[in-house]
Amino acid sequence: MESFRSDLRGRIYPEPVDHFDRLPDSVLLLVFNKIGDVKALGRCCLVSKRFNSLVPLVDTVIVRVDCVISDDDSSSSPSSPSSSLTSDKSRHPISSLFRLVFSGLLKPFQSISQFISISSRSAASDDVDGDFDHNFVTHHSPTQVLKNFNEIKFLRIELPSGELGIDDGVLLRWRADFGSTLDNCVILGASSVIHSNNTVSNKDKQCRNGSENENNNNFGEGNVEMDNGSIPESFYTNGGLKLRVVWTISSLIASSARHYLLQPIIAEHKTLDSLVLTDGDGQGVLCMNRGQLEELRVKPLSASSASKRTLVPALNMRLWYAPHLELPDGTVLKGATLVAIRPSEQPKKEDGNWVASAFEEPYGTAVRMLLKRRTYCLEMNSF
Repeated sequence: MESFRSDLRGRIYPEPVDHFDRLPDSVLLLVFNKIGDVKALGRCCLVSKRFNSLVPLVDTVIVRVDCVISDDDSSSSPSSPSSSLTSDKSRHPISSLFRLVFSGLLKPFQSISQFISISSRSAASDDVDGDFDHNFVTHHSPTQVLKNFNEIKFLRIELPSGELGIDDGVLLRWRADFGSTLDNCVILGASSVIHSNNTVSNKDKQCRNGSENENNNNFGEGNVEMDNGSIPESFYTNGGLKLRVVWTISSLIASSARHYLLQPIIAEHKTLDSLVLTDGDGQGVLCMNRGQLEELRVKPLSASSASKRTLVPALNMRLWYAPHLELPDGTVLKGATLVAIRPSEQPKKEDGNWVASAFEEPYGTAVRMLLKRRTYCLEMNSF
């Protein structure tokens, strides 16, 4: 009789079933790979022992750095928002390495060290299953954040902003590919960017276009043909030459410093197929594919004696310049400059697809327009 009552009660009030538990691990891993963000994955580890065992197996991870503190600010409190924010913009663009600070990282990714110096204090906490450490660390580095992931194939690290301090209205974008050293770099700059005004009437736009056509020889293809093989005079005036030299050298140093700091991650994660280090401003992107990652593991990089960055080899550079470049969407780039860079020791490649595809729109269009202009060749020594 008692068993009958128990069976009846079970039918009337069935045990709750968690249908999520019925999903196979492969489906959960697909979900975790779509999440990607390392902080969100850290929170997922706290949900259950099952999640905690699956998260380290994801193959796609995104690490977003909250703020960057220069070595000059080491005496300041890294947790202070004001010191963190001001250091981003006021520091010299390349004079120091950066220390990465991740605010809000939850257990179990709190056992984290710093790129340059470590500042930590212990904090008692409970673990889901004892697999992870729980020391509270003020400064967090991607190297330590990622140490619990075992199967990363696609890694993207995003800095909060670019290293190079540029004035408002100035355009500077760079993309660099590295193996054990620089493979190639593309830099796009403009002394000013004038965005199209949608409120301009069609009549005013026609008048403006007519005026531009009349003066086409000042900045169009006609000007390229009239320069007799020399870079147009506007390239040198008003500090234009100095500005472009600074853009080029600064971009190369910034990319080589990023590359140097990625060494521990590359050595630790041998499953990597793709590594991208970018920033929230979209200023610079460093990319490494599987072949380049393997090259770095086999052939150690050459470090610069002056600072902690990868040595930049002797370079061949091709430069394209337009005093005035109007894009199809109406955006105007003044003093538009494109620089394509490859090491001198590499065989020359006639294929320019690596240059044309370096940037997303609208700057991809600007690159393709500049590539149709006269090419100027330059060289640079190793530094």
